[in-house]
Amino acid sequence: MKRRIVCFGDSNTWGYDAKTMERFPEGVRWASILGELLGDEFQVVEEGLSGRTSVIEDPLFEGLNAYNYIHPCLMSHAPLELVIIMLGTNDTKERFHLTAYNIAQGIARLSLKAKNTPAGIKGSFPKVLVIAPPPIGKEYINTDVGKSMGKECDRKSEEMPKYLQELVELQGTEFLHTRESVPMNTIDYMHLDKEGHRLLAEFVFNKIKTIL
Repeated sequence: MKRRIVCFGDSNTWGYDAKTMERFPEGVRWASILGELLGDEFQVVEEGLSGRTSVIEDPLFEGLNAYNYIHPCLMSHAPLELVIIMLGTNDTKERFHLTAYNIAQGIARLSLKAKNTPAGIKGSFPKVLVIAPPPIGKEYINTDVGKSMGKECDRKSEEMPKYLQELVELQGTEFLHTRESVPMNTIDYMHLDKEGHRLLAEFVFNKIKTIL
């Protein structure tokens, strides 16, 4: 049986291409590249959903609250060894009224739920890796996404990772900060381009080698 990893995230895990407004193909998305890097011993499951939040119900769209979905999601892919969570970009939206610290609290709460879901081998608990997504570029406000995102998303996404690292390390959860290694695109400043997906896959691969 292959060793299974679930990559649980938002549009940057789903593979949204801001240039075409469609989905990057397999072999371009970071989670699929990660599977290639890990080789035949592993199966990487891509669980990305555009607009997904960590713990918040979005009043405009259905089914985006990760906290309500992660348990059945992980159980459906059991047995698995590792859950990789990369969320937080959508939580910065102005309509949610969350501070950077609140966003980190939500992701940490979600991480704890994943750590306590018996989706590991023989009903054990899987390991969890939390990734802080690259910060949103301040130029986003002048793009098409600016109206729906609202103000100060860049500031919150910049501040959030330091709080998130503190909170997940208290849980004993693995943490990865992408800021210095993976940039957002220069179209809407909040999604990865092809190069960003490749860089993220390599960054995560090197981290996984220290975990599994």
